[in-house]
Amino acid sequence: MSVLVEFAMFPTDKGESVSEYVSRIIKMFKESDIDCQLTPMGTIFEVDTIEEATNIINNAYKQLERDCNRVYTTIKMDIRKNKNNRMKQKIKSIEDKIGNVNG
Repeated sequence: MSVLVEFAMFPTDKGESVSEYVSRIIKMFKESDIDCQLTPMGTIFEVDTIEEATNIINNAYKQLERDCNRVYTTIKMDIRKNKNNRMKQKIKSIEDKIGNVNG
């Protein structure tokens, strides 16, 4: 199974710029073996189970919990059986048709 997740998480009580706090979450990914892709509006990652996905999101929240009183989160999940590596395959499928899209 493939659980493709796109989420954004940030504090709403820390002012206009929150990159200091979002960086904690990205650091968590860098220190793990979870492949992720940072975008200007969120983070995308892929795991094998819904439980893994929700654990990662919970751990992301723990990066902010200690000093953030209000945290906003959006989460989208695409769950598909009998597939994997979709984070890369979905982009490759488009690029096979029209060429590089992220250049």
